[in-house]
Amino acid sequence: MTATYTWDVFTTLDGYGSYGPDGDWGGYWGKEGPEFLGNRLAVLGGEQRMVLGATTFRQFTELLGPIPEAELDPVNSRMRSMPTTVVSNTLEGPLDWPDATVLSGDAVDVVARLKEESETPLRSHGSLSLNRALMAAGLVDRVQVTIFPVVSGRTGTDPLFEGAADFDLELLESRTFDGRSQELVYRPALHV
Repeated sequence: MTATYTWDVFTTLDGYGSYGPDGDWGGYWGKEGPEFLGNRLAVLGGEQRMVLGATTFRQFTELLGPIPEAELDPVNSRMRSMPTTVVSNTLEGPLDWPDATVLSGDAVDVVARLKEESETPLRSHGSLSLNRALMAAGLVDRVQVTIFPVVSGRTGTDPLFEGAADFDLELLESRTFDGRSQELVYRPALHV
């Protein structure tokens, strides 16, 4: 059986997935509310394996690594405790992260093998270039996009789909959290 692979990503309304060089990004921080956080815990609560690219993994370790477990919020605590595979040709193990392994090689080959071998669903958060390549290869089963109520036209970096192939998207689910953030879950298909 092939494991389901979900690309889970946060974005601004204008499609940016990262904050600017000064670190002030209004997309997620300060915009999350109790409904959103409750849903995040539910989404991350089931048995699954996190798959990250090297850049996102480095950001996670920089932001969350130094925080003692007792001081982490429940969502980030769960993300840090999930079994994690880092797809990277630049990092080497062991990694300073609970239950994390690094796999090197072509990302498409690595994730195709993970999908075939995994008994649990796979989830990736962020990891834009990794997931654009996986979508082009037909390995992403679901794209879960959370749109936060901001436009970051001057400060936004890393457009989510910059350079991506063309896709048709079938809407599977949609929700509004806290009267301001939208979550859209799609099944992508390469546009031909």
